[in-house]
Amino acid sequence: MSDLLRLATAGSVDDGKSTLVGRLLFDTKSVLADQIDAVTRASVDKGLATPDLSLLVDGLRAEREQGITIDVAYRYFATPRRSFVLADTPGHVQYTRNTVSGASTAQLVILLVDARKGVIEQTRRHAAVLALLGVPKLVLAVNKIDLVDDPATVFTEISAEFNQLTDKLGWSSEDVLEIPVSALHGDNIATRSTNTPYYTGPSLIEHLESVPADADSTGEHSLGLRFPVQYVIRPRTADHPDYRGYAGQIAAGAVAPGDAVVVLPSGIRTTVERIDTPDGELAVAQVGRSVTLILADDVDISRGDIIASVADAPEPLESFEATVCWLGDKPLRPGARLLLKHGTRTTQAIVASLIERFDEQRLVAAENPESLQLNDIGRIAVRVAEPITADDYRVNRHTGSFLLIDPAGGNTLGAGLVGDVLSSVEVGAGV
Repeated sequence: MSDLLRLATAGSVDDGKSTLVGRLLFDTKSVLADQIDAVTRASVDKGLATPDLSLLVDGLRAEREQGITIDVAYRYFATPRRSFVLADTPGHVQYTRNTVSGASTAQLVILLVDARKGVIEQTRRHAAVLALLGVPKLVLAVNKIDLVDDPATVFTEISAEFNQLTDKLGWSSEDVLEIPVSALHGDNIATRSTNTPYYTGPSLIEHLESVPADADSTGEHSLGLRFPVQYVIRPRTADHPDYRGYAGQIAAGAVAPGDAVVVLPSGIRTTVERIDTPDGELAVAQVGRSVTLILADDVDISRGDIIASVADAPEPLESFEATVCWLGDKPLRPGARLLLKHGTRTTQAIVASLIERFDEQRLVAAENPESLQLNDIGRIAVRVAEPITADDYRVNRHTGSFLLIDPAGGNTLGAGLVGDVLSSVEVGAGV
């Protein structure tokens, strides 16, 4: 079991997400004493009998809602068994782009619903986005379970509706868990609660500690080497007159001296001579490690190129189909000219056609739409000015994703996934 789990939260406004995140930080003793004291004083001033744990994280959320900051907040906490990096995303529908950002690297997402409201439109939208992003594990936290008259029946009905949805979206039953919780009172957060005798599963933290989080679920280890070159190092010093190194972070696979590699998109082959780091040379470097590769031959390589293993090197793409979540205020139409950022390469791109638009509420697809509006999900055909070296997103989340950028203002307009990711969803059946 990995000792680090990357997770994210998602949910609609006022489902209690801030309180849940605050409770996780509080129950794992991941906040300082003076922070707790400040929250306690503020809670007393508000006339509350117990600390309002949402105050631990509400500051940034308030800024988001005022339009000052619209971003993803990262929280760090740990238990004796595992460390966690949590991406706390805003709940408003217009911030779906932030949910995409926060969940793009998550191994598990906690999706909140209010027990009094059940599965709503935003729940279905978030679930569809998470499915398309290939999030391996999902927890439905049915929050505020203490505020309904018949919690056992409510929990059963919400779980059944959600299971039907996730089944259509491609998750197996082993990858989805529903937990009745009260973030305010701590029921089923750190320990199992006696207030929910109808629930016999683990608490939220128990599940987070035990859920498998293999990097293989993202394709990081199942592929050979994928090394996007971020920077070419040529110090030109007296000590290193001929030094030429290629710095970056390994996006998939592993590398060792002597490995045969190919530089893409040029297709030139060479071998790895040495792996440098600030702490010295390495005998092997795994996915996620930032290193500098020294190659045996003097090869013309620049930022944006990818060094890959010869055995399974992907073909550079000049045109391809992709699933995109459109995040721009103005609609996307065929013929749009944008910038496409894939790994460390940015190139001009044109959207040749819109193939279909996905309705995440009814799980149906409309062919040949005239446009994609804000938060729409669709399949498009793209042509790029310079070829990109990408894997299918279903094979590797890191090398199969890209951004669409406004060439004038530099704003991110779309999050793209190479390949027909929509085929993993039971499109057309409806729910």
